[in-house]
Amino acid sequence: MGKQKLTIKDLQVISFPTDVARSLALNLMNRHFKHTPNEEKLTLLTDILEQPHRYTQHATLSILAHKLINAPDETPVSETYLLEDEPRHFDMFGSKHIDTNAIQQMELAMRLPIAVKGALMPDAHHGYGLPIGGVLATHNAIIPYGVGMDIGCRMALSILDLPASYTEHRTHELKKVLERETHFGNDGGLEQVQEHAILDHADFQLTDLLKRLHGKAVKQLGSSGSGNHFVEFGTVALYETNTLGLPPGNYMAILSHSGSRSLGANIAQHYTAIAMNRCKLPREAKQLAWLTLDSAEGEEYWLSMNLAGEYAKACHERIHRNLCKALGAKVLSTVENHHNFAWRETLADGNEYIVHRKGATPAAPGIYGIIPGSMVTPGFIVRGLGNEASLNSASHGAGRKMSRQKARETTTMSSMKKMLQAEKVTLMGGSTEESPGAYKDIELIMKSQHTLVDVEGKFHPKIVRMAKD
Repeated sequence: MGKQKLTIKDLQVISFPTDVARSLALNLMNRHFKHTPNEEKLTLLTDILEQPHRYTQHATLSILAHKLINAPDETPVSETYLLEDEPRHFDMFGSKHIDTNAIQQMELAMRLPIAVKGALMPDAHHGYGLPIGGVLATHNAIIPYGVGMDIGCRMALSILDLPASYTEHRTHELKKVLERETHFGNDGGLEQVQEHAILDHADFQLTDLLKRLHGKAVKQLGSSGSGNHFVEFGTVALYETNTLGLPPGNYMAILSHSGSRSLGANIAQHYTAIAMNRCKLPREAKQLAWLTLDSAEGEEYWLSMNLAGEYAKACHERIHRNLCKALGAKVLSTVENHHNFAWRETLADGNEYIVHRKGATPAAPGIYGIIPGSMVTPGFIVRGLGNEASLNSASHGAGRKMSRQKARETTTMSSMKKMLQAEKVTLMGGSTEESPGAYKDIELIMKSQHTLVDVEGKFHPKIVRMAKD
């Protein structure tokens, strides 16, 4: 008998308590019951729903049975919470580089009743909800604004089989490739239809919100946002001590920074509103409202957040693939990492927590990442040391020392162009908001986190494309 595959549409005849349970049932059936007729699969699922206790010892279906037995109560309940009188302790790295308002924001977060551990990275500055550069561990709770609006915003570096000198001798060609193969801004997308397995991900069919967002995700795949998002051609200098499996020396590379586009922003807005309605906090802390992971909304957000993270990764994959194809180049090594995300992690005390990294790079032992500077300063290829005090985290960049408004008010396009020319960097698009002078000194930031990461090499930007002012 051939393989029979269930679809989300097939499961509409069965009333599952949550979308997560439906997704789990679909995956189990299609993975472990491939040769079972669909009618028999539906009969089996109906029986599990009616009598889940009969299947708690089943080799493959016990996970679904336990999920159904412990199904969350979907009745909307609003609860009011008070903050602790004093913040729990949190460690700071490079505190002399961190503004008082970012520290105060972190102190507020550490007064939440769900807060367990926290840390501030040296690039930290004021943000919405958690400060940018804030790391927060909670017990069984997810804070949508603690993840941020741009869910799964990430860095991706591709080291190419082209010499570093390519960026000097082929500048015109590289600018044309960037212009043709990348797209920036909140509207539109690439002219060429982009293909990726993420667009067929079953989770897009699990909630009404994700169904509505699928069309926009198709259109925006392989594009980048505005603000500090970029795609750059540059050079990489790998150190003698690097562990990437490549000989030390200089290479051409692609570096990109962007996130999950409209998909992530809409997920963040939707579930932040739900969290603020369910979880009532004092006015100064209302943006830190959370969802418990044993609630239907919490499960939905967790599923949606992870899908947005995969989508962000897919966008970078398309960007790098399109550029490499246009150049006829091959990728020798890739370094990439999320920020603006939350992970289930077991910390040194042996307990599992939800670790939010709002503008912070994962830096568990041996984990690679890329920490950028600015348009004219280097980015650092790093390998995590696993510092428990930082919750296995490091900075996600140099960090802003000026707000976007102050950068606009104090920097002219003419003066910014002079800075770029002095460093032989070509800028396509961009604005004074992202002027190099708006950022902290990346070298000082890296010195402040020498106990968090080892440096494997440096990336130097040469041709930078960003959204227009």
